Amino acid sequence: MSTLLITHPSGLLHLTPPGHPERVDRLKALDRIFEQEKFATLLREIAPAGDREDIIRVHPADFVDAMAEASPHEGLVRIDSDTIMSPGTWEAVTRAVGGACYAVDEVVARKVDNAFVCTRPPGHHCETRRPMGFCLLNQAAIAARHAQAVHGIERVAIVDFDVHHGNGTQEIFWADDSVLYASTHEMPLYPGTGAVSETGALNTIVNAPLRSGDGGERFKEAMENRILPRLEAFAPELLIISAGFDAHKNDPLGSLRLVDTDFGWVTRRLMDVADKTAGGRIVSVLEGGYDLDGLATSAAAHVTALMRG
Repeated sequence: MSTLLITHPSGLLHLTPPGHPERVDRLKALDRIFEQEKFATLLREIAPAGDREDIIRVHPADFVDAMAEASPHEGLVRIDSDTIMSPGTWEAVTRAVGGACYAVDEVVARKVDNAFVCTRPPGHHCETRRPMGFCLLNQAAIAARHAQAVHGIERVAIVDFDVHHGNGTQEIFWADDSVLYASTHEMPLYPGTGAVSETGALNTIVNAPLRSGDGGERFKEAMENRILPRLEAFAPELLIISAGFDAHKNDPLGSLRLVDTDFGWVTRRLMDVADKTAGGRIVSVLEGGYDLDGLATSAAAHVTALMRG
């Protein structure tokens, strides 16, 4: 089983203020964990820059231009109260997009079995025209559209297990029957979306909210009873995972109680469905995860499972 790890050093140049949870140390912690001997067989690539054509399939050109122009030459700029740009941010964002699309290329071409795109900032809160929640472009959504436009994939599913609901991904695909978006997340919690009743214009949105304090048992129930049956029925040709690890019990931004083995379990279950419907084709993109140890060990469990470890 070949798993591709995609990174880019520009992720270390996206700077945020002291005390901000979405910080450079997140990637440093992941770099250290993937240096371990058990990950020696990972294939490794540097993310290319994202193509403008790929980005504007999701985000309008005037929005993309405005975001690029907002990038400062020095210092920090606040896009909203918690979404920051520094001089290195725009390259980090476009490399995250490029990495996600390149992962799709490699997986669809069957050059690798699956891929993990280990870049920052995250993307799933970014709506069509609205950056928010640390997110400036929505790389999971862009990757899905790239798969459809470039590779002729008809049905893509995006499964999101970040502790926060991916309001941006939901908004982008609200009225699209070619993309299934399914999410477990804590409610109530930022950004306030993700109720069970939010099913999309064409019934292709599946939300399975959890409550503060819920742990692995409730998480597995939500997956087994609500998300996995819908995913299998949709029969995606490609599965994209919005892999947030902030549902870990030690994460400062959430109150769920997941542990490393829960992330390994859900990865294997998603792989089971992908094996049935998508020839095993999975692209996973990093979203949240703000306790450095919890992020590192949870991501390690996720990638170990992708390697069929």
